[in-house]
Amino acid sequence: MGRKERREREQKRENYASQRSSEKRKQTLIAVGVLAVIAVIVGYAAYIFVTMDQSATPGGPEGAGNLGSEHTHANILVKIFGDTFDFSAPAYQIKSAWIHFEGNDGTTIHKHATGVSMGYLFETLNIGLTDECYEFPDRSRSFCTEGENTLKFYINGEKVDGILDYVFNDGDKILISFGSETPEEIESQILELQGQTLVT
Repeated sequence: MGRKERREREQKRENYASQRSSEKRKQTLIAVGVLAVIAVIVGYAAYIFVTMDQSATPGGPEGAGNLGSEHTHANILVKIFGDTFDFSAPAYQIKSAWIHFEGNDGTTIHKHATGVSMGYLFETLNIGLTDECYEFPDRSRSFCTEGENTLKFYINGEKVDGILDYVFNDGDKILISFGSETPEEIESQILELQGQTLVT
């Protein structure tokens, strides 16, 4: 029985050693896998950081400078069939840190970074705006150029084709008008806009 017991003990030792070796190998493989995933994540983050456009601000509109790189104001007036669209409602106040209306005022746009376009303002307000259409945020009504009724844009009294890509300058006056206005009615809207005070 002595030899048999010795063989059984040797067999147990070999099984135990083999089992321990297998467990260690498994743990080592898991550790290597975790480290490989971490290395890939760190490498990707480093790549993004190195190749990132230095002028881009994370979370900001495309092409915008750093938040606080500018503080400018412009007046805006939106007329639809002669009625004024009211941006002073809470639904249109401070929807973005980069460009917004504030202080329950709906006539002055506040811009807090360079390179922020008017298109981004309307995007943050959830207002559909193209060169042809003005669409309410709830998409219940849209006003599109058709027949005599047209969507028109004026910057500082000068007619322009659109304003989506326009980055305003301090003190600009922007008019959006929809309807079949006569030149005299447009002139009256421009005068109303020029009478607005910038709220800084």
